[in-house]
Amino acid sequence: MDEQKTHPIVACQALTKVFKDFWMRSRVRAIDDISFEIFPGEIFGLLGPNGSGKSTTIKILLGLLRPTQGRVVVFGRPPDDVETKRKIGYLPEESYLYPFLNARETLDYYAKLFEIDARVRARRIDELLDMVGLTGVQFRPVREYSKGMQRRIGIAQALINDPDLLILDEPTTGLDPIGTRQIKDLILELGRRGKSVLLSSHLLADVEDCVDRMVILYGGKIRSEGTCEELLVSHERSVLEFDSLDEQTVAAIDELVRQRTAGEGAIRSVTRPRQRLEELFVDIVERARAERIETSGAAHGGTTASFLLGDEKEGDVGDALIDRLTSEEPEPEREAPSEAPDEPTGPDTGVLGDLLSEAAPEPEAEPERGAPDGPAPQAPADVDSGVIDSLLDDKPEGDR
Repeated sequence: MDEQKTHPIVACQALTKVFKDFWMRSRVRAIDDISFEIFPGEIFGLLGPNGSGKSTTIKILLGLLRPTQGRVVVFGRPPDDVETKRKIGYLPEESYLYPFLNARETLDYYAKLFEIDARVRARRIDELLDMVGLTGVQFRPVREYSKGMQRRIGIAQALINDPDLLILDEPTTGLDPIGTRQIKDLILELGRRGKSVLLSSHLLADVEDCVDRMVILYGGKIRSEGTCEELLVSHERSVLEFDSLDEQTVAAIDELVRQRTAGEGAIRSVTRPRQRLEELFVDIVERARAERIETSGAAHGGTTASFLLGDEKEGDVGDALIDRLTSEEPEPEREAPSEAPDEPTGPDTGVLGDLLSEAAPEPEAEPERGAPDGPAPQAPADVDSGVIDSLLDDKPEGDR
């Protein structure tokens, strides 16, 4: 990991973006002198309240906006370089999808933008639809999906190209706790595989469970940054966890603490540990599914798509090449030029011959009824000399 950290895939230095009005006067300073780096295999959190500059920063990384000042590098290139887009998957805060397409057509459309081969494309679509739980409704138009279902198909389209950098802007918005848990597990799995994830979310509990490092923005500036351990660990209290204790034992422990701390320390409270609401919700849903209770919503997603786990077969590239070569129609072979027969050099050649051929009557297409079978009648060999004489008579008077 130390060797990889010498080469960040995203680097921002003194990044500043100022939006101006029609008269080129500074109107809003969205981000102000921010610097951070994202390394391979790292899950990076970009946090802050509304208007803190998160979306502006993401759009600059994607090349959708140009910074007013500062320097940005993505995969060693400027963010507006087209080649960097092949390695990036992006889920915007609002999923902008074509409402008349169904889920399968939507994924097929985005896969074609990345020029993914038809065979690989079909397999990835099947795996992603199963992963996000939309296999059963894959042929329904997107306009009939709920917000959570549209969010699921948006996540699938962000992963169709197997990106090295995944940018997620509020990925769990509209998802139920099952979908939220699945997205967090997917993010952690992608990080273990060596992919980088930029996660921007208002749901701090989701960020806390996933990210390795984070920056917190306010007013366009970085107010705090570091790992979860550095930022969240409290040094003012200590927590001891035991198996269930009776009151006498708790009292004895409290007396011991007071003696050791000269009366300054004490047990503040004794409570029973409880599970998180998310864990209770997931447990109830899992038990309902075990009882085969039907639901009309999105199904529970399957396992992570195999191509995201690096299980895509190496032979797929060769198979794709063979399919592409065999599907192309061969070019028609060029016929060798046939030797033209020697044309007669008599008076019928050249322009005069063309005129004679146009003046000659067309041969009859069908023989007369009742005529005996035999070879078609030949055109007369003699040429009407009247046509030639009429041409000769048209000469100017001086040439006669």
